[in-house]
Amino acid sequence: MLSLNEKGLQNPQEWQDKGYTLPAFDRARMIARTTEAPAWVHFGAGNIFRAFQCAGMQKLLNEGKAETGIIAVEGFDYEIVEKGYRPNDNYTLLVTLKADGKVEKTVIGSIAESCILDSGNAAEFDHLKAIFSAPSLQLASFTITEKGYAVRDAQGNIAPAIAQDLAAGPQAPNSYLGKVASLLYARYQAGQLPIALVSMDNCSHNGEKLFQAIHTFAEGWKDAGFLAYVSDPAKVSFPWTMIDKITPRPDASVEAMLRADGLQGLDPVVTSKHTYIAPFVNAEESEYLVIEDAFPNGRPALEAAGFLFTDRETVNKVERMKVTTCLNPLHTALAVYGCLLGYTRISDEMKDADLVRLIQTIGYQEGLPVVTDPGVISPKEFIDTVVGVRLPNPFMPDTPQRIACDTSQKVPIRFGETIKSYLADPSRDIDSLKAIPLAIAGWLRYLLGVDDEGQPFEISPDPLLPRLQEALSGVELGNPASAEGKLDALLADATLFATDLTKTPLADKIKADFKAMLAGPGAVRKALQSL
Repeated sequence: MLSLNEKGLQNPQEWQDKGYTLPAFDRARMIARTTEAPAWVHFGAGNIFRAFQCAGMQKLLNEGKAETGIIAVEGFDYEIVEKGYRPNDNYTLLVTLKADGKVEKTVIGSIAESCILDSGNAAEFDHLKAIFSAPSLQLASFTITEKGYAVRDAQGNIAPAIAQDLAAGPQAPNSYLGKVASLLYARYQAGQLPIALVSMDNCSHNGEKLFQAIHTFAEGWKDAGFLAYVSDPAKVSFPWTMIDKITPRPDASVEAMLRADGLQGLDPVVTSKHTYIAPFVNAEESEYLVIEDAFPNGRPALEAAGFLFTDRETVNKVERMKVTTCLNPLHTALAVYGCLLGYTRISDEMKDADLVRLIQTIGYQEGLPVVTDPGVISPKEFIDTVVGVRLPNPFMPDTPQRIACDTSQKVPIRFGETIKSYLADPSRDIDSLKAIPLAIAGWLRYLLGVDDEGQPFEISPDPLLPRLQEALSGVELGNPASAEGKLDALLADATLFATDLTKTPLADKIKADFKAMLAGPGAVRKALQSL
């Protein structure tokens, strides 16, 4: 039997005989060196961190290009550390699911220690303050989701929890970002030591979002020296990044494969905050991480792990290329139509000729003519990999239901930006767009919560769902006339679509497609076939 911890790895041959790749460095020495001179702290101990950043750091350690590892910090759900990381001695298992059917199983040992971001736990918080006071610390990175950077509510007002922390000062804040700002304050007090705070979350201008959040605390705590420190990029930088790697929730088929290898400790743990913990993460092989090279205290040689370092403008172009053209619009179109057509795997959708034609039209015909070309990555090659390798991968257990979450927040970027590019260019004919309006109509049809066979399904969480469903109340499958006048207010909403669609020819196309999909069972399929 195999156990994922120091004791269980004392017989490496047993693991290697079953196809596992093990760390090729002296882990005890790495942990000792990290304790003496920490260089990298990461906030957000989730799947993408374990599958991407940790795997990249392990490559450096294996090749002798680094001597220290990563200190993992969890600030939302402490049980991830208590029940997931520490029982496994901070080891994790990466299962890479390749499109050709091959599986790579890698034991990741690049995490030197795991910490809890709890200002109410003196031992944990003081330890983190000591780490942040170390002159050797080069970067603190983040994968805490876009919501994690919010310090204001939808009306632009400071959130109550943030306001309490601003009033109380930096000693014992309660909010996530307040605690991060408090650790940075400790670094400031230790001699205004330089550091890079690097958001690696999948959101636009992520470095700017992190800067604005930390700057809010620096202003609110009314310490002019700390404010100057945070505002000086030679002391504290906030590099922008673009990250792309699919790491779905651990899949039962992968778990069964590991059990067949004799791996113990695979019983899932669900925390009191409903976080699903597994000792392994399954992920696709494709990955991109483009980082603005702004590190005032130096950085690990992560280019040796395939990370791309460039300037801020190029990072912004890569991110725009991905989210407005080459991946995210295709994902969203597959998500809403997948739910309507009863699919539960993205890879299965890629066997559907109608859906493949839809996303190819969105990407190649309608998106590429106005794509932002960043230079460091070819947009055409990126889409080729998405359509030909990544989305069809039958071993990736990703679902349209997961991707359909929060679609209202995604539509203005994923479709609206391309529409705006057509509107801004007199040489472009916006009336030529057919697949993008069909994708938008499909999303509106999805909001009815009735599939193409007339059966109800559960709509994925979305912050605007009550408002959207109220606007569509009374619309019925089998009664296209019930949609009359229902879409105009929505299509005129520039916050939903990045522009007032009623001032473009697309509104009539969307309304016609939507009504066509209300004709009865099978109408969604017919609309797709008409493309």
